[in-house]
Amino acid sequence: MFLELLLIYSPALLFGFLFFRNYRKEPRQFRNALYLLMLCLFLFYGLSIQFQMPWLVIVGLAFIPFGTAALVVFLLANTFVVVRREGFSLSHILPALFALFIVAVCVALPLFVMLQAPPFVLALSGLVVLEGSYVAFTFLALLLYSWLYRRLPKRSDYDYIVVHGAGLSGTQPTPLLAGRLDKGVEVWEAIGRRALIIVSGGRGADEQVSEAAAMRTYLIEKYGVPANAIIEEDRSATTMENLRNSKALMDVRSGAGTYRAAVVTSDYHVFRTAEYAHKIGLAADGVGSKTARYFWPTAFIREYIAVSSEHRWPFVVLFALWLVPTALILFAR
Repeated sequence: MFLELLLIYSPALLFGFLFFRNYRKEPRQFRNALYLLMLCLFLFYGLSIQFQMPWLVIVGLAFIPFGTAALVVFLLANTFVVVRREGFSLSHILPALFALFIVAVCVALPLFVMLQAPPFVLALSGLVVLEGSYVAFTFLALLLYSWLYRRLPKRSDYDYIVVHGAGLSGTQPTPLLAGRLDKGVEVWEAIGRRALIIVSGGRGADEQVSEAAAMRTYLIEKYGVPANAIIEEDRSATTMENLRNSKALMDVRSGAGTYRAAVVTSDYHVFRTAEYAHKIGLAADGVGSKTARYFWPTAFIREYIAVSSEHRWPFVVLFALWLVPTALILFAR
């Protein structure tokens, strides 16, 4: 009986070992998301076999087409809501574009087979399905792990709290940025107001003041944060620049590797920020502020694209795996 259970759960045990080992070593890595999803899938499969409920797997497989259709409808509806509230832009129609991508992945190959398309067209549609399947898997994995990462226990003894910029409305923080600042103050107060707050954000071409300056004013006027407890970093324009420039300020002030920081950003943005911090050697925990529900899908799709661009090699490997047999088959005809 033990050996039988061991065999059933061996894949789940393998990915569970990989997940917990890598999580303990460094929780800010994308591979953790993949290990966690594989653990959940194989654990679900093992339970269905152990308790003789194979119908669970059948229900799970049957849910895929219905869940996919529901997701497409949701994304299209969400695009309408976002555009109505925020205005039309490429980033705001990302849910609709993602929905169209899902439809293309699901429909392309069967449609071209029915139409008896040329072999090369069939091969290209097969590549779309292959890459699209990887996108679906990693998107779900990142969504699951991002949710988990935001809820992991955080330290209570930070030396610095870095709040990332998120745009201005005139000279005032946007609601999104105000939420980040509010969360930063919450963390600051929770640790006894001992940390220094770094407000990080440069001045855009259409902005009257730098984001850092507006953030500083907001903290002083709304919360009474002492001016000497705030450090401005007013040269950054991207997440990575926020982190690099803030790290440089902290290194000069405290010495590299001698401090611990919290990086405060929107909840959808926490994992990528934490991963970037790990990449540049910054000892920091990601802390997230709440984002409006209607805006969350748009924001998270953008996050997925950014994270995937940092981990491009699987897409290249899948392309190579598709290219070699495809070339052999097509040239052999």
